Amino acid sequence: MPAATLTEEIAAAAARLVVEEGMEYGPAKRRAARGLGRHSTRSAQLPDNELVEDEVRAYLELFHADTQPAELAALRGVAARWMERLVAFRPHLTGAVWRGTATRLSSVHLQLFCDDSKSAELALIDLKVPYDVGSIAGPRGDDIDVLSVSSPCPALGEAVTVHLSVLDHDHLRGALKPDARGQTQRGDLTALRQRMQEAP
Repeated sequence: MPAATLTEEIAAAAARLVVEEGMEYGPAKRRAARGLGRHSTRSAQLPDNELVEDEVRAYLELFHADTQPAELAALRGVAARWMERLVAFRPHLTGAVWRGTATRLSSVHLQLFCDDSKSAELALIDLKVPYDVGSIAGPRGDDIDVLSVSSPCPALGEAVTVHLSVLDHDHLRGALKPDARGQTQRGDLTALRQRMQEAP
């Protein structure tokens, strides 16, 4: 089987996992590859995120065109409310909710740019919001804190998980650079509101 065809098959299978199970792209690609019998995948065979996103959009259009726009709007509403509450930390929305591919299974991913990493935790404590603390690899390879909260979403009739990645203020400098397709990976509250107004 040609590598390109295998890569496309993995992308399509990963897209189904992203949409139907709410998985993130990385784990979805690896699970899709295993499901296709590739227990030890080479990075050259795994699709890039742009190809997976293309497949996600195609899958949504085919199977969820009647429900996904309303679910996306609901999640963007949750994101906007949290960005308003945490405006002091220059919040930026990223991930599927920003890119427009989110469904009710998706989490909201916000990036906070703080001069003091603990100040975001103190803000949540002041707001009397329970949160869990985790970590992920940051833009420079070092671990960054991720504060996760559960937020009610009346439009969906259930709670939504909001992940707050706490970044140093210096990371904001390159945060709005577009990707190879001219698309931004994140946006601030003003940009989010604009997308919400433009949505059909």
